[in-house]
Amino acid sequence: MESWFAAEFLARVQFAFTVAFHIIFPAFSIGLASFLTVLNGLWLLTRQNVYLDLFEYWKKIFAVVFGMGVVSGLVMSYEFGTNWASFSDKAGPVVGPLLAYEVLSAFFLEAGFLGIMLFGRQKVGDALHMLATAIVALGTLISAFWILSVNSWMQTPAGFTLAEDGRFLPADWWAIIFNPSFPYRLVHMVLAAFLSTAFAVGAVSALHLLRNSRDEAARRAFSMAMWMAALITPLQIYAGDLHGLNTLEYQPVKVAAMEGHFEREGDNQPIYIFGIPDREEERLKYAVGIPYLGSLILTHSWNGQIKGLKEFPKDEWPPLGVVFWSFRVMVAIGFLMLGLGLWSLWARYRGTLYENHRLLKAALIMGPSGFVALLAGWFTTEVGRQPWLVQGYLRTSEGLSPVDAPAVAASLAGFIVVYFFVFGAGIYYLLRLMNKPVAEIRTLPPEDEADPTPVLSPEFDPDFLPPEK
Repeated sequence: MESWFAAEFLARVQFAFTVAFHIIFPAFSIGLASFLTVLNGLWLLTRQNVYLDLFEYWKKIFAVVFGMGVVSGLVMSYEFGTNWASFSDKAGPVVGPLLAYEVLSAFFLEAGFLGIMLFGRQKVGDALHMLATAIVALGTLISAFWILSVNSWMQTPAGFTLAEDGRFLPADWWAIIFNPSFPYRLVHMVLAAFLSTAFAVGAVSALHLLRNSRDEAARRAFSMAMWMAALITPLQIYAGDLHGLNTLEYQPVKVAAMEGHFEREGDNQPIYIFGIPDREEERLKYAVGIPYLGSLILTHSWNGQIKGLKEFPKDEWPPLGVVFWSFRVMVAIGFLMLGLGLWSLWARYRGTLYENHRLLKAALIMGPSGFVALLAGWFTTEVGRQPWLVQGYLRTSEGLSPVDAPAVAASLAGFIVVYFFVFGAGIYYLLRLMNKPVAEIRTLPPEDEADPTPVLSPEFDPDFLPPEK
């Protein structure tokens, strides 16, 4: 029994480890692909070479990020068979087609037009190159659509029937794909990808502005990133609120764990800023809360009541500490993002957006914040769903492959070593690319590229040349 539990725990850790690496790169790809589409469109509209320079600069970074996302994603596909064979067998009739649709409609679309976007401008012309860039961006969004549909179905399953052998058989594909939590998760995730990319772009641009405040390319990119921070962050907070209401309806035990509520507290449910959830004593130690605010936020009513953990079977409680604190990390970063966005609006109004060193340093520090918030939100969602693989129907322990703990431990150790070197080298290379200024990329008109011979103007007089030494 202990060996079985160890195998389950190690399999969960292994999948969490690999998905934590993987999710960063597709999210970055989603944001960068849309950013590149905007840059390419602005260059075609204005013919200002600064936009083409930015496109070429971030195109290289996108190529590396896209490749790392593909490699890290392949590993997870194998884990479905090696560690979670029972889950694959039982949920395969639903999950399998959705993942296949993602490959056929999204990955093939991205892969088919990626080469044109990266290398084809001079071969296919500006119009087709713009179309290819937009199609790659569309492919990343379609990929998010299918992956979030799969994950949302596991959170709020619908549109299926259970066979006698325990398999999930599709009955209504529309209900499966557009399950109750899917729209909220999709919007929340896509906005998170845009914000993560915006803050990464803002940090790189801030770095170069701190070195040279007259860097025109860094100015344009920083301005675009801060507009995203100021406009998209409030939308993300609102989307998160709607997502929270949906979660309260369909997964109330997860919300109770997120908020640290062990029992209903009358009509003045507080929101806890700090506390240490104690599973054994069934209480939140050292709690620091604000009365009524929990009711207002979670039910949109001043006197609303929320179910506590004690109203659910204890064996259905998720790991409390991880859910409680990862949720707070995500929310705290969200409000820091909002603060930076509002600060940038004030600096823009005063005409000091590019010279305010405190703002630039804050933007530099906030560079990885989007990815940290993304991981914190993912931990909240996935750990908060435990002990279920398919909420209410299939427990995590029931989806495990018949593997021994030493085998899982060996593969986990191998993953850690390989990931450290492979992805460590990839991230190091990305940081080196980002450390270089955009000015190092030289953009030439096509005619200059075709004929590199210098052309002298009619007024040129060789007598004005300095004498040879």
